[in-house]
Amino acid sequence: MAPRILLARHGQTEWSLSGKHTGRTDIPLLDEGRRGAKLLGERLHRAPWDGLRDVEIRTSPLVRAKETCELAGFGDRATDWDALMEWDYGAYEGMTPAEIKAQRPGWLIWRDGVPEGETLAEVGARADEVVQWARSADRDVLIFAHGHILRTIGARWLGLDVSFAARIRLDPTSLSILGWAYDAPAIERWNDTGHLA
Repeated sequence: MAPRILLARHGQTEWSLSGKHTGRTDIPLLDEGRRGAKLLGERLHRAPWDGLRDVEIRTSPLVRAKETCELAGFGDRATDWDALMEWDYGAYEGMTPAEIKAQRPGWLIWRDGVPEGETLAEVGARADEVVQWARSADRDVLIFAHGHILRTIGARWLGLDVSFAARIRLDPTSLSILGWAYDAPAIERWNDTGHLA
């Protein structure tokens, strides 16, 4: 089988709950986020995943992703990777979309980007690096990271422009799988939060 990439978004934080753009600010998980991470881990340690014994695991070095990885039971097998860090939102760090749109009516991050932070092309290049690594593996891979970088990885896995990520939202502690259909890159599972129910 061709390698797949399993994507785990970090658990709920104070800023993700309020909708603030959380790029490089190291915000810890809320109790709800820690609970969700444990539930995700329980799910991935049951059939059909059975602990993902042969899977290579990488995580963003930011605390919210690393803690999610650890609480899910994969911290001892994970390697930190800067390519999985969240988008550097520059001047928009800590702001909600509504606050940004009050200054820039009609603003959309996936089209307009951010001032003083990473460009769409730079975020896309990091996502391409992750996709290339995942596809070169001889086994599935699991990554713990953040909403916007994971959405960008989803778009680039499919060979689509970064702007496609606007159409594939991700909730905290969700599980997604990028795989193959008819020998073409495909979304196998997306924004699955069944373990939180």
